[in-house]
Amino acid sequence: MLKLKHLALSFCILIISQAVNAQLGFSHEIGVIAGPVQFRSDFGSRNEAATNFGNSGYGVGIIHYINFAYRADCNCYTTDTYFNDHFKLRNEISYNRTNLDHHGFWVLPDKISVQADQLRAHEGVASNFDIGTQIEFFPLSIRSFQAFAYKIAPFISLGIHHTSFSPQASTTFNNPNPNAYGDVFDSSNIYSYWFNNYTPGVDPYPIDVNGGSTWSTVASVGFRYKLTVLTDLMLDLRWQYYYSDWIDGLDHNWRNYDRKNDWLVWLNVGYIYYLD
Repeated sequence: MLKLKHLALSFCILIISQAVNAQLGFSHEIGVIAGPVQFRSDFGSRNEAATNFGNSGYGVGIIHYINFAYRADCNCYTTDTYFNDHFKLRNEISYNRTNLDHHGFWVLPDKISVQADQLRAHEGVASNFDIGTQIEFFPLSIRSFQAFAYKIAPFISLGIHHTSFSPQASTTFNNPNPNAYGDVFDSSNIYSYWFNNYTPGVDPYPIDVNGGSTWSTVASVGFRYKLTVLTDLMLDLRWQYYYSDWIDGLDHNWRNYDRKNDWLVWLNVGYIYYLD
């Protein structure tokens, strides 16, 4: 809860600081986004469709734009420069959640080992709050789009986000010899091969659900569709790369299961309103 309050406070400060720009003449837009997420992590075999499509969730968010092409103080266009007519600044606070399971080759029905049962029984949740900024580039004129010269305006964007992650983990593996403390994630309850190169006190334990925060790079491609003078629809395909391998609560170094850092793909649909 404290992390969420910090994120909310940071977003409010960001919006207030950007709103000061309205005094310089820049106009603003607000919107909402939502859509499916594919989360790529240490759960499941890499590069397998069962993993990529099986570990899917959802994301929702609130977005805010600074529109450099239009002046809020006089309801007129700004100075006609290439930057003003082709770039917007996007601020965002969002949340995504994905239920995680092990999929693919190592848990196929013909795998009848204890290790396969341990994988099948292990589940997790990736739960993340994001706040950040992106710069969006529109190859076509923003002014012309706002004047209905065309209905569709493609864009690409790049930015950085700060993420507060709170993973969850559980197992239904029936261990006949639990440890003295009854730890559900004792090494005898989870996939034994994750401990092949594990040195206690030196290497991090493969499962950690304490959560934390990290930075991430966000890149996207999409387009806007003009509905009315003051409203747009948006379709946006995002790639987000986290600077941590603990977003899913799982980190190990075993064969093709390991990803150095977690990342996701998010296809979102948005509704945007121009503040007149």
